[in-house]
Amino acid sequence: MNADTRDLDQTTDEHSEPDGTDTYDVVVIGGGPVGENVAQYAIEGTDLTAVIVEQELVGGECSYYACMPSKALLRPLAVADASAHLEGISTSQVEVEGLLARRDTWVSDYDDAGQVDWAEGAGIDVVRGRGRLVGEREVEVTGPSVRRLRARRAVVLATGSDPQVPGPLREIAPWGSRDVTGVQEVPERLLIVGGGVVAVEAATWMAALGSRVTMLVRGDSLLSGFEPCAGRHVAEALEKAGVEVQLGASTVEATRTGTHEHPPLGRPHGGEITVVVEDSDGRREVRGDELLAATGRAPRLEGLGLDALGLSADDVTGGDLPGWLHVVGDASGEAPLTHWGKYRARELGARLRSEALAATTGEDAPVDAAPPEVPVPQVVFTDPQVASVGLTEQEAREKGRDVTVAEVPFGSAAGSALLRDDVVGTAKLVVDADSRTLLGATFVGPDAGEQLHAATIAIVGQVPVHVLRHAVPSYPAVSELWLRLLEELPREFRTAPPL
Repeated sequence: MNADTRDLDQTTDEHSEPDGTDTYDVVVIGGGPVGENVAQYAIEGTDLTAVIVEQELVGGECSYYACMPSKALLRPLAVADASAHLEGISTSQVEVEGLLARRDTWVSDYDDAGQVDWAEGAGIDVVRGRGRLVGEREVEVTGPSVRRLRARRAVVLATGSDPQVPGPLREIAPWGSRDVTGVQEVPERLLIVGGGVVAVEAATWMAALGSRVTMLVRGDSLLSGFEPCAGRHVAEALEKAGVEVQLGASTVEATRTGTHEHPPLGRPHGGEITVVVEDSDGRREVRGDELLAATGRAPRLEGLGLDALGLSADDVTGGDLPGWLHVVGDASGEAPLTHWGKYRARELGARLRSEALAATTGEDAPVDAAPPEVPVPQVVFTDPQVASVGLTEQEAREKGRDVTVAEVPFGSAAGSALLRDDVVGTAKLVVDADSRTLLGATFVGPDAGEQLHAATIAIVGQVPVHVLRHAVPSYPAVSELWLRLLEELPREFRTAPPL
């Protein structure tokens, strides 16, 4: 059965009460990876019940419009680029039709039947429609019909986030992240406003697909939240790929020759665009056939009925909620990363399960406490890749930490130098000078993301660097970079710090 034909009435018999309300232990509004994880962890191995409310595709933004399609587009490009930098192998060519077909396969042609089957197999009901709070533990769902859901234990908001479009761009119906990952018709000239992760990744694949890409970046670097070397290396690579990167360029006005009333996904939303840009030299015009607004995201909290409970969006993101109401993932205002939201969801789901079992059966199901500070890892799938976890050097110093840093070229180890004949990149560690434990790490280079989890483990485990020296890297593997980095630290860091 196609997932779109499944409606509210299929979930009513087992959970319905005399007043027509369907009751579950946990009601989750939002069926992306975060919502799926919190529901799964809240009920697994028990008789507890959970339902997911989703108004679009089960699997969420990540599965259809973000992580999966973007990486489906980027990975073949990385392989092709690597082959062009290895003597003895012919250069791979990008086939646009095949690349877009690969993307469509990874998004299941925008059909969520498989995701719904997974949820139902895990014992989670799926309700189609828009959910909103209408009272304590009460959710109304407007879909094929209108239903009420009641939560015995908890309601969880896992509604994700929405792209934020600056005022000057709103009237021209620009592309958002959904359009650029779902690209069907490649614009000859693409303008990108923004210099963050979405902007640099999209510039990478759109240039490879044949667009003449111009990036209009308000700040003085790309990837401003990362170590400075990251933005520098990525900018250089994009420019070599034919992307024009304009830094210090603020978009102050935008016009377009006509827009579609119902803009089609991944096709131009109208005619030619003219953007007025202001920089140190004054104002000028830049023209393109489409414009991607890659200017950040904000929690999706509108229309959830918060006012019915006397709550505001600030209450939600600030954590000022009644004990039965929870928020997780992008909607919480934390790092808008799928893996981070899923981690938080697993923690929340396990806690809800433990509390429910303790209340209903007296079963002791303790949940391990998380470390005081869990670092947020992130990989940017440009070429070179950027992988970062924990604090940058600047962030650590701003927090008053006394730090020592180690920095080496990414190609300084035999294993990393073998990846390409002309490896470009940087590896950097930020170490607390007192405890001699890792505070942060950044790797910029080919397949740099594969080095990140070791750094994450070192930070979470608070492993002193003198102990890390005994984790022997294989030769000639890229992990030998760790040896090069540890050798860059002061000699006294090779032994335990004095008590």
